[in-house]
This record gives sequence, C-alpha cells and structure tokens, in this order.
Amino acid sequence: MTERPYRICLIEDDEIMGEALVDRFGLEGFECDWFRLGCPALETLARKRYDVVISDIQLPDIDGEALFEQARATGSELPPWIFITGYGAIDGAVRMLKLGAEDYLTKPLDIRALLNKVRALCTRGRPSAAGEPALGVSSAMRAIEAMLPKIAGSSGTVLITGESGVGKEEVARALHRWRDAEGRRPFVAVNCGALTETLLEAELFGHVKGAYTGAARDRKGLFEQADGGTLFLDEIGDTTPAMQVKLLRAIQERQIVRVGGDTPIPVDIRLVCATNRDLKKMVEKGEFREDLYYRIHVIHLHIPPLRERKEDILWLTDRLLARSATEHGGVVRRLHRSAEKPMLDYPWPGNIRQLKHILERACILSTQPLLTPELLFGELPAPQEDEPDELLADYLQACERRYIENALRANRWRMAETAAVLGISRKNLWEKLRKLGIAGEEG
Repeated sequence: MTERPYRICLIEDDEIMGEALVDRFGLEGFECDWFRLGCPALETLARKRYDVVISDIQLPDIDGEALFEQARATGSELPPWIFITGYGAIDGAVRMLKLGAEDYLTKPLDIRALLNKVRALCTRGRPSAAGEPALGVSSAMRAIEAMLPKIAGSSGTVLITGESGVGKEEVARALHRWRDAEGRRPFVAVNCGALTETLLEAELFGHVKGAYTGAARDRKGLFEQADGGTLFLDEIGDTTPAMQVKLLRAIQERQIVRVGGDTPIPVDIRLVCATNRDLKKMVEKGEFREDLYYRIHVIHLHIPPLRERKEDILWLTDRLLARSATEHGGVVRRLHRSAEKPMLDYPWPGNIRQLKHILERACILSTQPLLTPELLFGELPAPQEDEPDELLADYLQACERRYIENALRANRWRMAETAAVLGISRKNLWEKLRKLGIAGEEG
C-alpha cells in the first residue's frame, strides 16, 4: 500500500523563515501547511491530522505557550510538538516540555538537526507496515486496537456495537488476526438480518440429506465451518425470538444439531456478535432474550460513528484510495487540498461504507489524479453556520434520507439489492423508509 507523505504543521510568522522551511520540507518529501498565526492553526489541528507540529513561541495573535495549552485542553491526541525559540524564551520552552511538548530548537535554526528530529518523530508516530494502525488513528480506535491482544487471550464472547457502516466486521477480523497470527484458522461471517429464520437456521447449523426439499446431501453449517476459529454474527439484534433460543442453546452447550438431524456435533469457536441496535432496550421491551444478551455481552466494544472521530476520515481515505488502486490498477488518486475540509465537515450518516462508495464513484468518474469536492459530492455540502438553524438530529436525518434515496434510485428501487448495498437487512431498510417518510417506490 502506498502511504501518504508525512504532514507537518508549521506555525511561523516570519515570512523569510517560513518560506525557506516550506521549500526545504517540500524538497525532502514532506507535506507542509504553513500558518502565520496561531489561532487558524489551532482550528485546523482540531480537524486534520499531522505527524509533527513546529511552532514559534512568539506569534502575533497568541504566544506559543498559550497555543499549546489550548491544544492540550481540547482533549484530542496531539502530534509531537517542537518549539522554535530565541535564547530569551528558553524558560517558556522548558515549561512546555514539562507539559508534554517533544523538544525545542533555538534560533538561528540548524536545519539538519530539525530535519533529523522531524524524521525521527514521524517514523515513531507512524510505524512500519507491520505495526501500522489497522483500525484508525483516532484515540477511540487506538484504544480499541490496544484492547484486542488482551481480548484475544480470553474465551469470552465479544459484542461489538455501533451504527451501520462503522466497521464492526473490520474490528472482528482484527481480533481474529490476533488469535490466528499464522492465518490457519477460519473466520466465518454472516449477516443475521439478511436471511429469513428458516434460511438462517440452515445456514448456521447445517442440514442432513432430506431435511427439506432441495437438501440433496449433508451440509455443514457456519458453526461447523468456523470450528477452531471465529464465527462473526452480524446484526444479531435482527434475529427472531425462536432463533435466539437456538443460538442460546448452541452457545451454552458448544454443540449444534443439524436441521433434520438428531446427533449433537461439538464445535470449538470464538463467537463475536455485532449489532447497530440497543440490545438493552430491546431486552426491556421483551424483543431480545435477556439470557442471550448476557451470554454475548461478556466483552463489549463500542465503535463511535465516523462523525465523532474526524481524525480517521482522511486516514481512511488514504487507505481506501490506495487499496482501490491496488485492486483495480492505475494510479493512486488523492484528495485535492480543497476537498479535505468538505470531507471533514460532512456528517457521514453511512459512516465508512458511505465513504468507500463515494470514493469508488469519484475514482470511476475522475480523469485526474486529484479528487475535487465537486467530484466527490456532486454538489458541495452546504457550509455550516456558526449557529445552525436546525438540530443535529434533524440534519443527520436529512443526510440519511438523501443517502438512502440515492441508493434506492441507483438500484431502481429494488429493496433486496438496496439493502445489500447499504449493508443492512431488508427489515431495517423498510423501517428506515417508514421513519424517514420515503415512499415505497419512486413517484
């Protein structure tokens, strides 16, 4: 996979020094955003990921100490921070080191020393491919990834929750890789909401010859196919009460009986379940079995929606574009600089799945290596005012309605195909149509 260049945030009001550093960083293969003032840099740091920040202490609008302290106060993970200072301000730089700054360099700058320091920090912050983050660079996804080695060593069932499209299966696969470093154990996944109860039972437990019309031979179900490895049950909240009873029995006894058979078959699996629904509320309403809930809720991982972890948006974009180039050939396309802010400002109601679809479409339509906002969104998302005139929930609902309507039109209003594209069950799709007030077919 082709990696993006390292990104540097340079905060320096001296025009001569700033221009010289930008030119040198460009020659060395770095991307560099240059800010003459501290406040605009602070705003950009809140929504864009950098590998290193280099900041002067004496700035026209805010001093470097206050800038650093305000950046720390946001609570987001900061990149390594290097201060540039004159000899008279070394005390301030030392105070910042105690608060977490990485280093300081005095003027006049030793460019070679600065470059060596920047390279070392960039390499440390973005390890080689073997140790590269697999799930995301946001603090939430790094925390989940840090838990996986501990979880892999346990036998408890894992429940992964989050909105549709946030990457629940990717987390399940990452957990499986920790348990199966040599790649010899099976990983088997099924979307429980995409099948009827009868089909799901046969899919999970298998069947014997003659169990029903068309059962011409014995067939292993997914529990048997996953023996020794991981079974991933996606959208377990969409299962019927009758199926929940059968799942509970299989999980408790660690054995299954094929449809039409009577011989118990032991299975050794690591069970990982996922849902975009609130199972606890479903239990309270009597829609989900309480005993099954506690069986699958041993270890809980919650994945925040993409709009709540904006640091991952550009990182995921880089990975998806590189993967697309590898799978389909051709050059690796990248975002035009003007597209970064619209990408970060967009609420992504479809999460990573929607991001992937938008990038795939843009790559197909683009004749240039850089993807512009117009190419990505068709028409630019409306700029967000400082004081929005609608509630966030209403805005997200409108985005979700447009997203689903576009998918319906693209699939000629065929429910099964649209649900598959959206990664949800047909039942969930019909529920969303009713909730969002979308007609059953295009008028």
